[in-house]
Amino acid sequence: MAAPKKGRNASAQSKPGRSLALILIAIAALTGGMFASGHTTPRLGIDLAGGTSITLRAVPEAGQESAINKTNMDTAVDIMNRRVNGLGVSETEVQTQGTRNIIVNIPKGTNSDEARKQVGTTAKLYFRPVLATEASGAAAAATPSPSASSSASGKATDKASSSASPSGSASPSATATSQGRAVSDALKDDATPSASSSASSDTKASASPSASASADAATSKLEAQYAALDCTKPKARAEAGKGAKPTDTTVACGKNSQNQWQKYILGPAQVDGTDVKKAQAIYNTQTAAGWTVTMDFTSKGAKKFADITGQLAQQQSPQNQFAIVLDGEVISDPYVRQALTGGNAEISGSFTQEEAQGLANVLSYGALPLTFKEDTVTTVTAALGGDQLHAGLVAGAIGLALVVIYLVLYYRGLSLIAIASLMVSATLTYVIMALLGPTIHFALNLPAVCGAIVAIGITADSFIVFFERIRDEIREGRSLRPAVERAWPRARRTILVSDFVSFLAAAVLFIVTVGKVQGFAFTLGLTTVLDVVVVFLFTKPLMTILARRKFFAEGHSWSGLDPKRLGAKPPLRRTRRPSAPAETKEA
Repeated sequence: MAAPKKGRNASAQSKPGRSLALILIAIAALTGGMFASGHTTPRLGIDLAGGTSITLRAVPEAGQESAINKTNMDTAVDIMNRRVNGLGVSETEVQTQGTRNIIVNIPKGTNSDEARKQVGTTAKLYFRPVLATEASGAAAAATPSPSASSSASGKATDKASSSASPSGSASPSATATSQGRAVSDALKDDATPSASSSASSDTKASASPSASASADAATSKLEAQYAALDCTKPKARAEAGKGAKPTDTTVACGKNSQNQWQKYILGPAQVDGTDVKKAQAIYNTQTAAGWTVTMDFTSKGAKKFADITGQLAQQQSPQNQFAIVLDGEVISDPYVRQALTGGNAEISGSFTQEEAQGLANVLSYGALPLTFKEDTVTTVTAALGGDQLHAGLVAGAIGLALVVIYLVLYYRGLSLIAIASLMVSATLTYVIMALLGPTIHFALNLPAVCGAIVAIGITADSFIVFFERIRDEIREGRSLRPAVERAWPRARRTILVSDFVSFLAAAVLFIVTVGKVQGFAFTLGLTTVLDVVVVFLFTKPLMTILARRKFFAEGHSWSGLDPKRLGAKPPLRRTRRPSAPAETKEA
């Protein structure tokens, strides 16, 4: 008679060590990554570790006093919040105070200077035509021509376009005289002057000599600023174009695709940030463009963008480029090969995902409805938060101790499995939180600590469900090994349903709330997921292995599985079928 085939369940039961090895390897790898990264403790929020608090005051432009209203202030808060928290759960708080102030709380461990820059440089975003550009600093010697872009950081095309011409290449080297002439030509209305245009200029000059002299003086001043500008120096970058109005021709700095600083002469702004309705980074699967940035304009912005791109498309490099300028710094300088009249555009140029998302972020949230100035910058101490954290940890330790005492008294030997599982869950939670600090800027605040304490009960509840199912099977008269395998499917369903409800609640809470409450929701969701991992890969395999040991298998009085204490029925026995009655033979 052929032996019965072993099913999948039998195979899984016979090799629980694989699951245990998997989770232990994962813990070792995560712990190694934590020590390798140098971040061995979770990053703390401002209420626990202190940090920087910035007060921003809304300043309306002349004649626009009514711009300070609840709608604009809420929009400004949303823009700042998205910019400083756009990379993850950084726990930076942005909120209004009164009618014209915004408070930005930056926890310790975050680059406060960078965060201040993010909330402070979102005020003005413009699209300006490029008149001239060249490499700045040490790289300028290699590409001295200011009339050509050494490299374009992107190209703007219609969404319908499948390809675009290559970016402008650098022109041959030029002498100092030709450089000055190229800049002068770029500052004229016609970037490629001809004899007729010169004649026209002479006529205008004779008609208005004072205006011509003033324009020449302004041109000479701008040429001098451009020639002296060294964008490799932070102070020079900060001063470049300072005080220039949107209607002014100005100088600016920016980085090209080779990550080198370039200096620019930029024409008056033609489109501003409020004309961009939506911008997003997408991966273009239809062409080989890779990561691109798409822009949708308002109806007013679409007309302005169509006009400027129509003019730029007729020019030669670099004057067929427009610069996306955020508070005086060129973020990107794509070129245009045709007028973009559809109310939308796409910028491409060998972007990485991070670069595309960064540019989309600037385009989407780069123009605040108000101008904000820093009123105060203060350092916040963590004394109060530290006391609250200490009290919370003491309360959590007392609660954990009570849970452990209850498990020991009620489940006896089974409590060792529960305690070991809690330790594994705690280790995973700590290591992952420490790694999330530098990766998504997760900061552990007081509500997040509360979420971790609540998770102790959720995790312990999963063990209790499993243990009670096993004890029910033993009460039915089964021995321990089959009791474990029969109890697991029913316990598994209950655990998954319970954890799904907890995770769903945490996800909804995370989506609909902001600030510190998100920290609670994030921690609760994370620990709920880890509960499923620990139960499946640690608790169940460990229980399967211990069920083979004499102490548990024979139901020792301190195992927590004593059949007598559980009121078990007599062992189930296989009953034989009654034999058929013998046939009687007739005489």
